[in-house]
Order: sequence, then C-alpha cells, then structure tokens
Amino acid sequence: MYFDVASTAPLHPVARQALTAALDEGWADPARLYRSGRQARMLLDAARETVAEVLGARADEVSFTASGTQSLHLGILGALAGNRRRGSHLVHSAVEHSAVLHAADRHEAAGGEVTAVPVDRFGRVTAEGFAAALRPGTALAVLQHANHEVGTLQPVAETAAACAGVPLLVDAAQSAGRLDVPGGWSLLTASAHKWGGPAGVGVLAVRKGVRYASPLPADEREAGRVPGFVNVPAIVAAAASLRAVRAESARENARLHALVERIRARVPQLVPEVEVVGDPVRRLPHLVTFSCLYVDGEVLLTELDRAGFAVSSGSSCTSSTLTPSHVLAAMGVLTEGNVRVSLPYGAAEADVERFLTVLPEIVAGVRAPLGLDLPAPAAAAAPEPTQTLVVDALGKRCPLPVIELARRIGEVPPGGTVAVLADDEAARLDIPAWCGMRGQEYLGEAPAAGYGGDRGSAYLVRRTS
Repeated sequence: MYFDVASTAPLHPVARQALTAALDEGWADPARLYRSGRQARMLLDAARETVAEVLGARADEVSFTASGTQSLHLGILGALAGNRRRGSHLVHSAVEHSAVLHAADRHEAAGGEVTAVPVDRFGRVTAEGFAAALRPGTALAVLQHANHEVGTLQPVAETAAACAGVPLLVDAAQSAGRLDVPGGWSLLTASAHKWGGPAGVGVLAVRKGVRYASPLPADEREAGRVPGFVNVPAIVAAAASLRAVRAESARENARLHALVERIRARVPQLVPEVEVVGDPVRRLPHLVTFSCLYVDGEVLLTELDRAGFAVSSGSSCTSSTLTPSHVLAAMGVLTEGNVRVSLPYGAAEADVERFLTVLPEIVAGVRAPLGLDLPAPAAAAAPEPTQTLVVDALGKRCPLPVIELARRIGEVPPGGTVAVLADDEAARLDIPAWCGMRGQEYLGEAPAAGYGGDRGSAYLVRRTS
C-alpha cells in the first residue's frame, strides 16, 4: 500500500495515455517553423493554457521548469533580482520547503537579509506575524499554501493582503490539483509529480507586472525565465493529469478526508504515547502526520515497509542526516518517531483499516526491547525533591535521551528534578516536546559542566506527578 503521495504520486492513467501520444506527436523542437515543430508548439501551448486555467493564471504567465525545487529557486532568486531596488530583505515562514531555505541561505551569503516568521504549534503563521516582519527594504515574501510535512494550510489570501505591495511567492506544490490556490499571489510554484504527472516538470507562474530578472544566463525559451529545451511530451502529460485530478478532486477530497479523520482519531486510541500534529481542521484532505514517543522514525518506517506500507518520516533521526526536521522543530512538537501518511487517489478503506491494525503491533514491537514497561523504582529509594537526578545521555542519539528520561523520571518524587545530559541537537527539541506530551514541567537548559558533564547541555525537567 503506497501511502506517500506527498513525496511523489503514482503516474495518473490520463498522464500515461497523454505521454504515450505526445511522444509520437510532440517530440520536435517547438521553436521551429516546420510542420513537426509547429505541431509540438501547438501541444505545448495547449498544455500551458490548461495549467494556467487550473492554477488561476494567464497562459503567458506560466513557464515550465525541471522540478518544483527549480521553480522555487528561480522564483525566489529571480524575484529578488527583479526587485533589488526595493531592497534585499527576504521574508519566509519557518516551515517552508528546504528549497526555500537553501535559496534564502544563498541570498544571505551574497549579502541579503532574511527573516523567518515563526509558526504556532499547528505549523501555521498569522498574517499579522508576516506583516510585522516586513519593512521598507523587503523585496519578497514567501509562503507555502500547504505544509509538505504536516499538511497545515496557511492563510495565503490574508497574508497577501497584509503584504501591502510586497510581492508574495506561494509554493502550491502540495495543493495544486487538489485545492484552489487562494488569490493574491505574485509568483506561484508547483510540481507535476505531486499531482500524478510525470517527474521532471515544474511550474513557475509570474504575474504580469511583477518585476522578475532571471538569475541564470539569458535564453529565449519560456519567457526568458527557464533556459533549455522543454520536454513537450512530459508537459502535455502533466497538464492532462492536472486537469483530470482537478475534475476528480471534489469527490476524492471528501472521501480521503474521511479516511484521514479516521486515522487522526484512532491512532491515539490504538497507540499509547503518540501525538497527531498539524492543524486538525485547516489542512490538506489526504495527509496526516503523527509522532510516537521512544521510537526511531527510520526503524518504524522499515518495519511498516516490511508489513507492506510505504510511508515517510520527518523524524530527526535518520542515518543520512541526524538532524531534526526544521518543520517539527519550528512547531515545537516531537521530532522523533514521526510518520507521515499521505493517501493516493483511490485509496481503499480496507487498506487504511489494515494500516490501523498493524501499526500498534509494530510500534509495540519496536518499543519492547527498551524495557519501558518495567515498574518504576520504589519511592523509598528516591532522592529528596530538592535533589537533582542526573541522567547521562552524552554520546547517545535521539530518541535515546528521551527514552532515558522516561525510564528514570520515576526515581524522583513529584517536585524532584531530572537533569538530562545530552549532546545530540535533537534533544533540545524533543525533551521539551516530551514534557508537553507527558504533563511534566520543562525548566530549561543549562551548561552540562554544572552537572558533571564534559560537553553538551543539561536539560532540566521537574516531575509534576
């Protein structure tokens, strides 16, 4: 069961049919005047019209890129270059796609200024927060329509109004084809493989009148915004599938929304120590994310894969990065044991029920070796409430510092303090999140040296009950 369309959706049947036909009819250079070139040009123009109509743009505002990531890079850097007379200040939310953060890093390295607008525990900004981040030198604001990791919908229209003349780039990669994109945007990006089109096709729309200067060498193709030969067959397939999924969206959104509601409600009932994250109401209809305490996300995904389920994780602990998810960190929620389920069009109710059946068994199996079900030490052996129990988790990667905290907090009576020594960056995020989930009091962070550690930090927790 493939439950990871937020990463990439299976090729839509309409896209497959259109791609096959366009490979025969649209292979030539659409810039040439001979017959096969003109035919390719007609197919390209028709595809552009279709994409523009669905996204609420004009055809001459739409350019095709190689990916959603490239669309974001070109959109941000091009808008900043075109609006350099305004200033060099860039504003974006703290939960944008990594492509936005990388473009912002490049801009800052070149001397620009960047402000990240914070989000609430649901991962949502406020229009007022965005407006407060703007200043006379702000050249561009960036805000996703829907978050890639937790599905929270952002107040795009309200933020656009609050931007008061500052161009707003909206990342619609997760919502294009599923939901109408709110108005007010100046630049829009999307990615075909997210809606069931072929990989290798991105969309960059720039409203007429918005200042834009390509950050790449000049090229006459795609309105001068994207150099290189366009993949006409893939673009045709992308447009055909976008039109098809948009036509199906009303029915499918309602059906998938009900299935996701079932997951949101039942996972906390079936699996102890779990938190469903993201906005429960203003969200994508097909996506749900939850975090399990005391579980490594990569291990959990591997076990789910063995059970026949393909899901993804925004966990802080993967063997490739060992860094926390910036989205979950910005939200202040648990970054360990994170699972994102994103249902494809046509997802069966029986498959969701099977997922809900196997998930508790898998989580319990992953947790079993940790011994967390062992009884707490006798109260008589506990130190006095005024004393501090030091838990040395130095050199241990998440979720081990949190696991050690959960194991040992019973050794102090209510009112007692535990100092967890850790040098894993994720502990700075996960220990406060654990306290919030378990109703314990997080007292803050202190140098580990004050508690006998030779590196890292001491994270202080007061047992409340």
